[in-house]
Amino acid sequence: MSATETLASQARTVTLHNGQVFSFNSNTASTSECIPIINVSRIYSDDLEERKAVAAEIREASKDIGFFYMVNHGIEPGYSEEAFQQAKRFFALSEEKKMEVFTGLVPNEYVGFHPMKYYNRNGWKYQDLSEAFNWAYDAAQDPEAVDKSEEPISIWPNDLPGFREGLYAYHTQLLQLSRHLTRIFALALHLPEDYFDEYIKRPEAGMRILHYPEQMHSADEQQGIGAHTDVECFTIVTQDDSGGLEVLSKRGNWIKADPVPGSFVVNIADCFMRQTNDFFVSTVHRVINKSGNERYSAPFFFGFDRKKLLEPVPTCVSADNPMKYPVMTGGEYYKWRTNKQKSSGVKTEEKQVIE
Repeated sequence: MSATETLASQARTVTLHNGQVFSFNSNTASTSECIPIINVSRIYSDDLEERKAVAAEIREASKDIGFFYMVNHGIEPGYSEEAFQQAKRFFALSEEKKMEVFTGLVPNEYVGFHPMKYYNRNGWKYQDLSEAFNWAYDAAQDPEAVDKSEEPISIWPNDLPGFREGLYAYHTQLLQLSRHLTRIFALALHLPEDYFDEYIKRPEAGMRILHYPEQMHSADEQQGIGAHTDVECFTIVTQDDSGGLEVLSKRGNWIKADPVPGSFVVNIADCFMRQTNDFFVSTVHRVINKSGNERYSAPFFFGFDRKKLLEPVPTCVSADNPMKYPVMTGGEYYKWRTNKQKSSGVKTEEKQVIE
C-alpha cells in the first residue's frame, strides 16, 4: 500500500489499493466482538453431510466478518516450529546479506526480502515496523503438480543451509490443506464440491515470514503492518503467541485476533471477494506489536491459477445482483496489485530510519 493511501486518525478512514474505503470508530482494538472458532476436522470426513456442516459454518464466517480461527486442522506443530526457527535465522542476518535477495530484484513479483521500515501502507508518521521474506509456489515442491518442469520464481539466500527446505516443508503442508479447504468453500457457496478443482491444479500459493520488533510509537503514529486486505482467495495465518493481529469489523471496530493455541487464522482475500460479488468479505486487518516481544508470523496466500479468469460464482450473481467487477485473469489482478504494493516502498538509496 502506498503513502497516498492515507489513513488519517482525524477522519478515521482508510482507502485501500483495491479502491474500497473503510471507516473505523477508534484506533484502539478490543475484544468486544468475537472471531468465530471453527473445528475443521470434518473437512476430511467421508460423509458429505459432515463436510457440508462445516461448510455452513465457514459460509457464515466468510460473509459476516471474513475471518475465522481454524482448529483441528491436522497439521503437526513441528512444521510451524521449524518455519519460525528458520525465520529467526534469516532475520538475524546482516542487512547487507538480506538485501542480496531484495524484492526489487524481481519485477512484477512479491518474492524476496522486504526490508524493515520499507513501507508505509497508510501514511502514518513513521514507517511500518516490520520486515518480511516471501517465496512463491514451486511445482517441484507440490506433490500434485501437473507440470514439474515449471521454472520457480523465488530467490533464496546463499549460505543458509536448511532455510529453503524448512520453509517449503511447511508450505507443502499448507498447500495440501488449502486444496481441501477450497472444496469446502465450494460447498459453502452452494456449488458442487469439485467446482474449483480446475482452478487449483496449478494454484497461486505464495507464503511469507514476518518479523515485528516491539513498537514504541502509538497506534496513531505507526503500525507493524498497516491496514490492508490480501490479494488472493484466502490466507492461512500462523502466528506466535505475541498477539497484535487486529481485524476491522463491519461495525467499524478493531477486533483483537488474539492467538488461539493450535489454530490458524483464516481470512478471505480480494480475489474471492470479487468472484463472489462481495458475498464473501475481504476484511481489512493490520498488526500492532505492543507485546514486549519480537513477533513472528507466517501467512500462506492461496489463490487460483493465474491463467484462469476470475469469473463470477454463479450462485452470487443474478439479474437483480449483476457482477460488480470487471473480469480479468488472476495473473492480471496479481500483477496490478503487486506492482502497486511494491511501488509504495522507499527506494533503497533513500531508505533511512525515520524516528
